[in-house]
Amino acid sequence: MREENFNSEEDVIRQLEEQERQAVLGQDLATLERLWSEELIVNNPQNQISPSRGTVLALVKRGLIRYQVFERRIESIRCNGDIAIVMGAETVEPIGDAPRAGGTVERRFTNIWRKQDAAWHMIARHANVIAPSAGSNESKAAP
Repeated sequence: MREENFNSEEDVIRQLEEQERQAVLGQDLATLERLWSEELIVNNPQNQISPSRGTVLALVKRGLIRYQVFERRIESIRCNGDIAIVMGAETVEPIGDAPRAGGTVERRFTNIWRKQDAAWHMIARHANVIAPSAGSNESKAAP
C-alpha cells in the first residue's frame, strides 16, 4: 500500500512539473501563481537569488523569462512526506529580452515542492547553466 501512495505522489509531481513547464513556456501567469508558493525562492541561472514568487513573476512579465523551446528531463523524484525533490536537466531557447536569447542553453535543475492543505506548491528552485564542452561549436564562438 505504501509503494502505491509513493507512486501516485510521484505521478502527481510529474504532472505538476509538466504544468509548470508549459506555463513558463506559454507565459501563463495565473497557472504559475497557482503552482508557485508565495514563499518561492529561486537560485536562478543568472547567478542571482529571486527571493519571492512576486519577483519571479515580475521577471516573466518583463520578458526576462521567455522561451521558444523549454524541454525538461526529470532524472529523479524523491518524495518524503510533504516534500518532493525533483532533479534533472533542461534545454531552453531564450527569446526576446531574456538572457542568452538566440541560443540554446543546457541547464541542471532542482525543484522542491511542498504539500500543504492537500495541494502541492513549488517552494524552491535552483537552475544553473552548463558550460559548453571544449569541442562544441558554441564554445568556439567569439566572446
